Amino acid sequence: MSSSTLKKSLKLFTVFFRIGAFTFGGGYAMIPYIEREIVENNKWIKSEDIIDIFAIVQSVPGVIAVNSSTFVGYRVAGIFGALAATLGVVLPSYILIAVIAMFLYNFKEYPFVNEAFYGIQAGVAALMCHVVFKLGKTGIRNGYALVLAMAAFLALTVFGAPAIPVLLAAGVIGLVSMAIRNKNKKEGEENR
Repeated sequence: MSSSTLKKSLKLFTVFFRIGAFTFGGGYAMIPYIEREIVENNKWIKSEDIIDIFAIVQSVPGVIAVNSSTFVGYRVAGIFGALAATLGVVLPSYILIAVIAMFLYNFKEYPFVNEAFYGIQAGVAALMCHVVFKLGKTGIRNGYALVLAMAAFLALTVFGAPAIPVLLAAGVIGLVSMAIRNKNKKEGEENR
């Protein structure tokens, strides 16, 4: 391993350790922090690529934070970067759970803990709304994408459709519409 790869891997570890240590609410709550660290602070990924990365890491099995860290780590520093970033994001939770398990058997029964988690849930809900708004501005570029997003939202929330078929259907519809638009564009250019 070169010294450059080692430096990048250590930086990836510290960045993702910080994300894992100071974010409550799971992977979706981590998205704004992951985006800020990898796009704005460290400039590892371009801002126009971030929505594609989140789409990719959500489409494979696993936790979004772990998938994101692995993907970004590999892209920045290869296999060592992927390992360092993944370990960084997972280690804080592992340490916290180990400490809780060792010292506080009835942790959930403490009233102040339940109240703290109740407050954290409200904060996580606000973070998720922020993520939806920010990713929506980036991912919804035209009226067609807005209609497709609204249809998927309604299918999931109102009709209770399973997420995987909705995502697959949206992907197929997107591919077909892109093919039709490209064909129409090509025919329009040929007719000129």
